[in-house]
Amino acid sequence: MNRNRVCSLFGIEYPIIQAGMVWCSGWRLASAVSNSGGLGLIGAGSMHPDTLREHIQKCKKATDRPFGVNIPLMYPQIEEIMQIVIEEKVPIVFTSAGNPKTWTSKLKDEGILVAHVVSSSKFAMKATEAGVDAVVAEGFEAGGHNGREETTTIALIPQVRKATDLPLIAAGGISSGESMAAVMALGAEGVQVGTRFALTLESSASDAFKQKCINLNEGDTIVALKKVTPVRLIKNEFYKQVQEMEDKGASAEELRAYLGRGRSKRGIFEGDLNEGELEIGQIASDIKEIIPASMVVKDIIENYNRTVKTLSEKTF
Repeated sequence: MNRNRVCSLFGIEYPIIQAGMVWCSGWRLASAVSNSGGLGLIGAGSMHPDTLREHIQKCKKATDRPFGVNIPLMYPQIEEIMQIVIEEKVPIVFTSAGNPKTWTSKLKDEGILVAHVVSSSKFAMKATEAGVDAVVAEGFEAGGHNGREETTTIALIPQVRKATDLPLIAAGGISSGESMAAVMALGAEGVQVGTRFALTLESSASDAFKQKCINLNEGDTIVALKKVTPVRLIKNEFYKQVQEMEDKGASAEELRAYLGRGRSKRGIFEGDLNEGELEIGQIASDIKEIIPASMVVKDIIENYNRTVKTLSEKTF
């Protein structure tokens, strides 16, 4: 029996969860990660309800291993999305960007395991009170929508570990076995990996977006739109316009109007590198090749085991 609580909870071989990222996390990526021994997640945030159902059904055919769906709780058609997840008997749901009390008990009544993404120990306690099965603590390094607390992963994990006894999954800036070993040393029992999986062959992001990301330098991403919802972006023409508006004191309403609809689809999925909203994590600047998801899982586990062995020999 696996002694790792994350593996035992989800029925997986390795405590590696692929994040449910908008425009990147379709059934191909989720099934590839699950087939490699991790937990693949379909990202519902960028899908219409019918599209989500299609991806769930295709994922079932592509893997006989556990997979899940990531659902941002601010999703406009949340009731319909949740009903589809229940009807399709999805075994695992990761929720984010909202109050976990709203849906956790309903999902658990249907036999669905629930993990919730948090950015602080305060929200970790609220998720625990809501009855979730696991907590994902995501640091400020992460791509996409971010916590307002601006707490980095290495500072966040030990504090969340003190705040909850639930299985703890670390996220934000993790793309290697070495970074996995670091957060495990701080009290995490698994990792959620976004950027590294967004830049794989199976990711549904455009090739233009992937190529842009693997050519980034350190410091080429920044958190913007704090008046609306903080989001980590690549510094492009769209970001420069946002920055100018923010510098001039633009209101949240003005920023939302400029953001419009479909801006992230335009950037990530369609490959408009100038006017699109390009969301990716800080660790992208350390990634220089696009490889299959299975190789990512293999590399993380091999380097994790090597790192732990090396550190065990460095006692004082």
